[in-house]
Amino acid sequence: MPLVTTKEMFKKAAEGKYAIGAFNVNNMEIIQGIVEAAKEEQAPLILQVSAGARKYAKHVYLVKLVEAALEDSGDLPIALHLDHGEDFEICKTCIDGGFTSVMIDGSRLPFEENIALTKKVVEYAHERGVVVEAELGKLAGIEDNVKVAEHEAIFTDPDQAAEFVERTGVDSLAVAIGTSHGAYKFKGEPRLDFERLQRIVEKLPKDFPIVLHGASSVLPEFVEMCNKYGGNIPGAKGVPEEMLRKAAELGVRKINIDTDLRLAMTAAIRKHLFEHPDHFDPRQYLKDGREAIKEMVKHKLRNVLGCSGKAPEILEEIKKNRG
Repeated sequence: MPLVTTKEMFKKAAEGKYAIGAFNVNNMEIIQGIVEAAKEEQAPLILQVSAGARKYAKHVYLVKLVEAALEDSGDLPIALHLDHGEDFEICKTCIDGGFTSVMIDGSRLPFEENIALTKKVVEYAHERGVVVEAELGKLAGIEDNVKVAEHEAIFTDPDQAAEFVERTGVDSLAVAIGTSHGAYKFKGEPRLDFERLQRIVEKLPKDFPIVLHGASSVLPEFVEMCNKYGGNIPGAKGVPEEMLRKAAELGVRKINIDTDLRLAMTAAIRKHLFEHPDHFDPRQYLKDGREAIKEMVKHKLRNVLGCSGKAPEILEEIKKNRG
């Protein structure tokens, strides 16, 4: 099964009121853990690569690892997505280099400049059968190359969102409704602006795919495990899973997950090295990290995103569209 775009994924997700998981990948074990989970759950996948991941592992290595995952996964629908592309050149490189979806993040720019940049990427991508995600509004937090201070965070304006989508022709839109990047998403009680989300949905074309960045739940068991075995990440707090389920019901079709992957892998590795101080073979502790990712992703696919078992219906939609 070759790489697919997110078009059919989002169409079926809208019909079923569920979301597709977009998981950030950085190395072989992370990719293996995610894909093994999706195979067992028969769930569609978006594997996404950030600027930090491309700098760490190199574009060609990540693409070849994803190609291996495709070969190993059978008929699993998988899209390869660029996360937070900062300029046209990075998006062009990924489009030309085999990605089926790219995000152009012009959220740091004034509204008109964001439109102009996004439209340029959309025109180049659509000519080559690639879909485009953009962002309107700014999420607070730090993750890879994304650094936005809390006082600079800006929630998405529903009227601007409608104008932005109409003028750019973008395929999906990341919105800011209270999530943030990193492990420290909330200082007090978690809160998402669902009223704003509903207004955005009403303003956009019917079933237009909305994306939620900064959507890791920062699962307490992994934070506790990290801290128990030598870590120092007190007070980390993410988006409660029931809020993510509600967001999917209201119209969010893509939910980004990165921090939870990092925490799961790090917690498992810390525990392994603490319990086996004589181990120095990376295969020993990375195996535990890979297994932790697999089990965490299975939980997300089944209990949060609601896309377990949805791969066959998406494949059927893909085959129908391809004639």
